[in-house]
Parts: sequence; structure tokens; C-alpha cells
Amino acid sequence: MDQKIINLYDEYTHAPLTRGEFINRLVLLTGSMAAALSILPQIEVNAANMKITPEDDLFTERVSYPGVPGDMAAYIARPKADKKYPAIIIIHENRGLNAHIEDVARRAAKEGYLAIAPNALSAIGAVPGNEDEARQKFQELKAENNLQNFINAFGYLGVRKDYNGNAGCVGFCWGGAMANNLAVKIPGLKAAVAFYGRQPAAEEVPNIKAAVQLHYAGLDERVNAGIAAYEEALKKNGTRYELYMYEGVNHAFHNDTAPNRYNEAAARLAWQRTIAFFKKYVG
Repeated sequence: MDQKIINLYDEYTHAPLTRGEFINRLVLLTGSMAAALSILPQIEVNAANMKITPEDDLFTERVSYPGVPGDMAAYIARPKADKKYPAIIIIHENRGLNAHIEDVARRAAKEGYLAIAPNALSAIGAVPGNEDEARQKFQELKAENNLQNFINAFGYLGVRKDYNGNAGCVGFCWGGAMANNLAVKIPGLKAAVAFYGRQPAAEEVPNIKAAVQLHYAGLDERVNAGIAAYEEALKKNGTRYELYMYEGVNHAFHNDTAPNRYNEAAARLAWQRTIAFFKKYVG
């Protein structure tokens, strides 16, 4: 597929463009409305494409914890045995908590972790009916409240009987930026993994005590523009970090609901590296 079409879709999902603007520009790229409409299923996310991790040997539940201005809803997955586990916070993209991110939580649970996947939109009572509405609702989130709501997840974990006190986080796109921010804000965080997420300001990096693992897509010019300054600050600060660039793949390459951006080989390798990183630093 023409990279210009994928780049336009990336702009649509992050700028964000209105649906009408996106379709009009897609028509210009494809040559006709018919061609544009025929290509949409190939580029838009669709849960039907998702690989499903079964719950058969897992304990799962839906919980809530205090947030600002309202409570935060979250999905929990862990092994069935009643004991204490290290925790991993799973942070979604700019669509809120969906079936794909819940599946990522189950993948972490299969590796022996207490996985918690909060929904940022729940704090403002948003129940979007589709992906466009979800992205628009993200514009209503106040940055300071939103950050606090993810920080509050650590407080919630602290009252659970199945948590052993060690925690890491992994985020994707919007969630990747949040993972970087949590590394800055949570001194007790053991490890933070960011998939194609925006970087914190260089002056904030000395606050990072966690080990950091960064996954970037070679074709993701928008996010990659911040890599050099972030890596320089990480080196200067002596932060334990790993940085991986996956050449020839697009932003969201780990998301298996995005047919023309998902890259199975890169996604599998990045997840293997993520779990190995958590095993090393979180337990």
C-alpha cells in the first residue's frame, strides 16, 4: 500500500483530522470515492483481526479505583493461583480501553503478572460509540488529571492482596507517552516500556529511576523526531535503557487490529523483548 495513505491515516488518528477531511484527502490519494471506500477496511482498525488470548487458566475481573474527576475503570488479569504477583500496568492507545488492550493484559497475565489495564476515558464518564468518538473524547481529558489517574493505579495496587509490591508498565502510542511520564513521576517503578510513544522533556529525565525500554517504528517520522534528545538525556543521566528500532514498519506495528500497520514479526520480537525486560527488572 502507498505509504502516503498510511501516513494520512496516522495523521487522521493523531492530529486529529475530522472524518470528512480524512475521506476527502483519501479520495485525492486514491483517485475516486469508490477507491477510497474500498481501501478503508484495509487501513482502519478492526477487532475482527485480533488474535485472542484465552482466559481459561486466568483470573479476570473489572474493578474501579478513585480518579479525577470520576472513578477509573480497569480490567484485571492474572494467573488463577491466589498468591502475590508483580504487577504490570497496560496503557492503551488514544481509543480508550478496548478488546485489543484487554488481550495484551491477558498476554502479560500468561507470563505470570498481575496485569491492570485502566481506561482513561472512564474518569470523565465517556462511553464512546466508535473510534472517532473515542479520539474526540481524548481532547476533553485534562493532562494533569489524566496523569494523576494513572499514578493512582499504583495506590490501588497497594491495597490488593495479590500484589507483591513490584510494578512495571507498558504503553502503546498515547500509552507509550504515558509510560514515559510514569517513569518520570513514579520513583518506585521498576521498569517502563514504551511502544512508539512521545518522549518526556530532557530536563525531566534525571527523575527517572526505572529501567526503560523503547520500541520505535522505522517509518514513524512523527514520533521518531524526539528520539535523539531523549536518548542523549538517558545516557547523560546514566539511566538503564534499551532502544530498539524496527526498520520498515509503521507506527502501531504491535496492534493486530490494524491490518496494514501491524507487523507480526516485529510485534512478536518486541513483545518477547518486553517480557524479558520485565523478568529482569520487575520479577
